[in-house]
Amino acid sequence: MANVGGQAVLEGVMMRGPGNWAVAVRKPSGEIAQVSRPIHSAMARHRFYRLPVVRGVMALGESLAIGFRALAISANYASQEEGEDGEVETELSRGALIFAFAIAIGFAVMVFKVGPALITDQLPVHSGGWFVIVEGLIRVTMFIAYLALISLLPDLRRVFQYHAAEHKAINAYEAGEPLEPVVVQRYSLIHPRCGTAFLLWVMVIAVFVFAFFGRPAWYWLIATRILLLPLIAGIAYELIRFAGKHQGNRVLMTLLAPGLWLQRLTTREPSLDQLEVSIRALREVLHLEGAGTAEAQRVEVMA
Repeated sequence: MANVGGQAVLEGVMMRGPGNWAVAVRKPSGEIAQVSRPIHSAMARHRFYRLPVVRGVMALGESLAIGFRALAISANYASQEEGEDGEVETELSRGALIFAFAIAIGFAVMVFKVGPALITDQLPVHSGGWFVIVEGLIRVTMFIAYLALISLLPDLRRVFQYHAAEHKAINAYEAGEPLEPVVVQRYSLIHPRCGTAFLLWVMVIAVFVFAFFGRPAWYWLIATRILLLPLIAGIAYELIRFAGKHQGNRVLMTLLAPGLWLQRLTTREPSLDQLEVSIRALREVLHLEGAGTAEAQRVEVMA
């Protein structure tokens, strides 16, 4: 069974396997548009990139890059934007993609990494241990508040429905059930490899990593919060990956429960039409993976 992950996009879902990804989008006409691409992963070519923690950093980078491409494709299809030749444009230019990627990552790092550290630095907290704990609490609170706020936006409701449709389709597939909307609808909105849970664990693990540095000067405070992010993300990836393989372990699932509960903020019950879109993307990826190479199958991805 191929290890499959995914992401909600505008009016659709992106699914990815070890060697391929596909995005399915419901167009304004009601038809489902579908685009697929191969994944040329460095992890399939170099053993070093498949080492624990390192593979997490690589997988996160690849997931973000693919996610941005899929989002651009879905945006163009959802608005039915056409090029000069009358064909629908399905890709942003490389420059536009890099610019959007840099802005989004920079915003997230400044708000959820550097911001809480600088806020805590202004508080009368003198102990290094208490400093990182208070900083962690502020970071998690800001993150949850952000999710709660955007969950109230009507325009994001459909994205959250497609997020749930992605989870339901993967849950049904992993349970060996037929990929039909009525069957898939019975499955859970929650999945242990979800990116929402991953982000929460990045913040929790950061408390333990930053504890080694105590309360440094403000410039080292900013530097450590940025430079140590890949290490923290790699550790969080290993935890989520382990959880995905041991979903029957009650103790582990209890420890991961906060991350699973948090998904309630980013998922909404999908319609059968939305499940149909998610299933289309998943079926395409499974079809492509069936024809993939054995080497590509060694690379694992995160939902």
